[in-house]
Amino acid sequence: PDNTILGIVNEEDFYKVRIYIFGERAEVNRAIDILYNYEIIDYQLIPVRENQQQIIFDEYKSGGSEGERRAGRTRISVDYQASPVDTTGERQVSLVREIIDRIFYALQGDLTKVPFQREDDYLFPGFRPMVSGDTIPGSEGIFDVYNPWLRRFDYFGKSLTLVATLIIVIVVSVSTMIVLLVIILLNRIRMERRARLNQYLLENYQKLIINYLYGEADPEMFKSIASDRYRRQVLINQMQDVAVNLKGGSWEKLRALYLDLGLDHDSVRKAYARRWHIKVKGFRELAFMNIKDANEEILKCLNSHNEILRMEAQIALVRLSDDNPFEFLYHLKRTFSLWEQISLHELIVQHNIKVPLFSQWIDSPNDTIVMFALRMIREFKQTETEDAVKRALAHPNEEVRELAIQVAGDLKMKKTLPILKRMYKNEEYGNSLEILKSMGKMPDESYLGFLKLVLDKEDDVQLQIEATKAIENMGEPGIKELVKLMKSEYKNYNIIIRHVLDRRIY
Repeated sequence: PDNTILGIVNEEDFYKVRIYIFGERAEVNRAIDILYNYEIIDYQLIPVRENQQQIIFDEYKSGGSEGERRAGRTRISVDYQASPVDTTGERQVSLVREIIDRIFYALQGDLTKVPFQREDDYLFPGFRPMVSGDTIPGSEGIFDVYNPWLRRFDYFGKSLTLVATLIIVIVVSVSTMIVLLVIILLNRIRMERRARLNQYLLENYQKLIINYLYGEADPEMFKSIASDRYRRQVLINQMQDVAVNLKGGSWEKLRALYLDLGLDHDSVRKAYARRWHIKVKGFRELAFMNIKDANEEILKCLNSHNEILRMEAQIALVRLSDDNPFEFLYHLKRTFSLWEQISLHELIVQHNIKVPLFSQWIDSPNDTIVMFALRMIREFKQTETEDAVKRALAHPNEEVRELAIQVAGDLKMKKTLPILKRMYKNEEYGNSLEILKSMGKMPDESYLGFLKLVLDKEDDVQLQIEATKAIENMGEPGIKELVKLMKSEYKNYNIIIRHVLDRRIY
């Protein structure tokens, strides 16, 4: 159009098409449409005010500024200047086509790489913004793409907005890091001071408690300590440590002091807290001081999702129950893990807790409790529970049956032998192997024929070895039978029997 001038700038083998716009938005849109029709989608629009038009024309007439010539830049001019507005649309289109043809001719067929510029007053959606250069000498507000400071962003295809954003992110990150460092240092100083104070209080309170137990300290001395919340907790912790090694009258005296100072209310309040780790602390304090005010809350935690809370509740109930320490087993619905079972066994041994007959839990609907009962029957050698173990051999759970087979063999419960014999052919391989091992632990000559049949019919070497061991454990009758089988030509048992009878191995 009449109000548009185009030019080509060649900088380091990189061509740019400039379009200087002197009209309103309508003319700008029309110029874009024409360029789009010719599939020129990379270009640079530079809006110019009226008082700057003559500078642009003079710039193009002179063929480029002196600075450009010194920098080695080449401008391929299109000799087209503004003329009076032609009212004929066809004339405008033909002029633009002629200019575009001359552009392609000047480029000699190379692809045009022209960045799009976004001015503050013009925003053309669909094109990426690009930083332009400084103003044309003598004309404020006209951009020049050859500014050395802005040109580096142009070269890497980055915008000032992106660079500014990255700078802001870096500043914010560094500031945040400094703030966090200060907070961490202050918190570390606070923790170190509290640790030193805690150690100091523990040493002093321990001496004070020991002096009180020996009658050398007045109980009134503890009341000033109990008035401070933090010191109260330190005192409770120290009382717990001392109570571990106390029995009889000394423990009763310490417990009376605990109640007189009202520390039991602190422990009960912790037991009813919502956070599980505070509950655990309360359970331990109540168990050490034998305070049963929160037993209902402890009982509720038996089936908690938290395994640690569940285990602490079990230990607390065992210590707080006088008549039946293991009553909680009737209420436990969740899995009684092996770690919980081991912890409970250690508690029984360490505190000399009266051991009940665990046969009362053989019929529990919780399989893990049945397995715990079987383990405790074996651990405390409760042979009088043989009938209960026989019931466990018919349990639907394969793991329970396997453990019952082992317990029957370890405790030499011979009444279970007929049941084991009937079970053998219907059990899985592991349980069948355990049956042969148990029969070997309680040898009975009446089952010699059964064991010989296993040795003869089974193809699995391990089953044959266990059957041979069971026969060998019967003493002289069993050994004679093995020697006879070894000499028999009916089937070759030599290797297995020699292996079992070799005293260097067993």
